[in-house]
Amino acid sequence: MQSRKRVQHREDSSVGNRLHNRTWSHGNDSEEEEIASENTLLNESSEQRQNHSTPMECKTCPVTTFAEEKMRRKLRFFFMNPIEKWQAKRRFPYKFVVQVIKIILVTVQLCLFAHNNYMHVNYTWDNRITFSHLFLMGWESTQEVPAYPPASGPLAIYKRSDFYNAIDHALHGYYNVSNAIGAYSYIAEDNSVGPVTLCLYEYKEGIIFGFNESYVFDSEIVETCMNITLETFNTFNSSHNLLQDRNINVNFSALVRAHLKFALKTVNLKAAGPMTPPDCYRFNIKIIFDNRDFDGQMLLSLDAEARKLQCKGDTRYITDNRIESALRTLLNLFVILICTISLVLCSRAIYRAQLLKFETINFFKKTYGSILSLEGRLEFLNLWYIMIIINDLLIIIGTVIKEQIEHKHSDSDHWNICSIFLGTGNLLVWFGVLRYLGFFKTYNVVILTLKKATPKVARFLICAVLIYAGFTFCGWLVLGPYNMKFRSLATTSECLFALINGDDMFATFSITFSKSAVLWWYSRIYLYSFISLYIYVVLSLFISVIMDAYDTIKLYYREGFPKNDLQTFIAPCTDEASSGIFREDSERSNLTELLERFCCCRKRPFYGSFSESDSSTKSEQECNGAICV
Repeated sequence: MQSRKRVQHREDSSVGNRLHNRTWSHGNDSEEEEIASENTLLNESSEQRQNHSTPMECKTCPVTTFAEEKMRRKLRFFFMNPIEKWQAKRRFPYKFVVQVIKIILVTVQLCLFAHNNYMHVNYTWDNRITFSHLFLMGWESTQEVPAYPPASGPLAIYKRSDFYNAIDHALHGYYNVSNAIGAYSYIAEDNSVGPVTLCLYEYKEGIIFGFNESYVFDSEIVETCMNITLETFNTFNSSHNLLQDRNINVNFSALVRAHLKFALKTVNLKAAGPMTPPDCYRFNIKIIFDNRDFDGQMLLSLDAEARKLQCKGDTRYITDNRIESALRTLLNLFVILICTISLVLCSRAIYRAQLLKFETINFFKKTYGSILSLEGRLEFLNLWYIMIIINDLLIIIGTVIKEQIEHKHSDSDHWNICSIFLGTGNLLVWFGVLRYLGFFKTYNVVILTLKKATPKVARFLICAVLIYAGFTFCGWLVLGPYNMKFRSLATTSECLFALINGDDMFATFSITFSKSAVLWWYSRIYLYSFISLYIYVVLSLFISVIMDAYDTIKLYYREGFPKNDLQTFIAPCTDEASSGIFREDSERSNLTELLERFCCCRKRPFYGSFSESDSSTKSEQECNGAICV
């Protein structure tokens, strides 16, 4: 019987190739080498079963190989784009549809709010110009539009009599506001003239004796306020006489600043439309006398803070107003709803990605005895989802503020804050579209180039910023007193950045004035060296860094992208998304999977390490708690 088995065994070994010690050999090898190879392989298997850090604890059982295939398909499906996921498991791309709906609603909301915000800001600015003409003494049309360099100097007063005349001019304009072309009214319900508040801010003591270079000074600032009514002003007909009557002596040597405050109401009929009623505003006006520099020049300016009020309009606007208000509220609610859904879906996707990351880490540690690399772990962190979550939060907060602006009293700062939230959120929403364009090879080049160049650009900018900071501080110190572009640290930085882009170079050279020849030559050397260094050296190197990243990406497209350990593990899974194998995995019942894990039964072939035993002997081996038949 044994000789028959030996003959049969020799016949089997004479045909084809045999696996000896994990390598293929020809069938005419000696039986002794075969037996030695089998013993060697069995010894290695037994040693690996004792070592728990080895990838496979049971070499005769295909459980680990099937687990690898399943994990590969699971990871392959996780990193598919929405189109491939639809082909693989008919999974509907909910997040993609939500993002499409969100970008439409958010853009419509932004356009409507931008129109209203422009009208609000433009209307308040025009009224500020009107108030300046009505209440500021010496205001001219050349000061209406900010120009650089300015066509005229700042509005200021230089005599003590001009201080009282400026107050009287403002009071006359306020008490005779009915003569203005604009429909301005007083804030009282019966349109009665309200009081004007005059506040003086002075040092507690400030006496200067210039003839002998002495002074008496106390830095504590004392505030003195008084109300000026129409009757009181008509009685004295002068603010100087009124202040003297109340025993208020203005010490200009100690006067830091003075404020003259009052309020007016008006209605903006320009905003009215088929479904939009006029807007009602209250303007809190403040005339500022600024003497902080104590240089003999008291700056005169006006500030008008606009506050939108609820109107009590004609009855024919009531229905349209309610319809328009309801539509705006409905749009805001839809935006909040769709952003909340997007926020939940992306948060859930990030959470599931982290769960899969931990599962993959445990799989690598258990199967291969190695730890997943940092690059592999970062593959599970989707920065696109984080950006979407951020823009969802910004849009939700901005929409809530927008709803308060449209239905309640609002200050001008609320408009600006709402614009920042909605504008930044919409910016990130449109950036998010790049994620879906990245699924196509042609459009993905820009994203990959930026991703590849970001570390090098960051390191390059650190060096460039250090040089830039040195030039900024130096220019602010040396040229600040003689060039209006270098008056502050912020304007110095802005001027240098404009010079890098070639903006207004000649004006920067010519505007520097000084009687010192040394300073004149130093300013030329400073500007020439900065412009030459940054335009011809720094910018060229900056562009070359980005071009190097672009060339690297093109090379990757031709020769293949480098892979980390996670991508190398997934690479053998070449199943097409439409092959149906992913649907088979998802449709497999938990009970069937449990039975297969218990019995180690596999219908599909496996390709793992195995050992050959005698064909007449059937053994049962235990692997990971399962019975291997």
